[in-house]
Amino acid sequence: MTDPNVTRYHPALVALHWIMALGIFLLLVVGGPMLAKLASNDPMKITGMQGHMAIGMIVGLLLALRLALKLLTRTPPHADVGHKTLNSGAKLAHIGLYVLMAGMVGSGIAMAYAADLFAIAYGGADLPVPDDMSVYTPRVAHGVIGKLLLALILAHLAGVLYHMVLRRDRLLRRMWFGKRTV
Repeated sequence: MTDPNVTRYHPALVALHWIMALGIFLLLVVGGPMLAKLASNDPMKITGMQGHMAIGMIVGLLLALRLALKLLTRTPPHADVGHKTLNSGAKLAHIGLYVLMAGMVGSGIAMAYAADLFAIAYGGADLPVPDDMSVYTPRVAHGVIGKLLLALILAHLAGVLYHMVLRRDRLLRRMWFGKRTV
């Protein structure tokens, strides 16, 4: 719930934001491209899948925790830059980030079930990693959602730069650790 007297997000929300940002960076920028380059029979493929799947599931759990905490804590009001379209766009972008993160986790889990990746990566099943993951519909969705999420993250970063460099309104302080006015 927003509260005009609150100037910063709760420290737990701040911590979750930055931990999730690191996890998502590892998944989108490092993990996904790295896994795509590895041959299915490369032993590192399973190790990479284990890490990718574990981090993805952790991000999913942190997302659920973050949403719950956001509902239970008082948060600062949405930023107002004096332009209705920009204000609405920022709100929609934040909702989009949550929806796309949930979509990535959901499509990743669906893909893992469809391709029996849990048994391959964690269950010790003596099954090969599928040669072509794109035959699984959730894999296609996972790829599309990943591209959309990356694009929206880049737009989010552009917004951060807009506030830091052009507006110099210190808005970023709301998502950093420090004294919280309640």
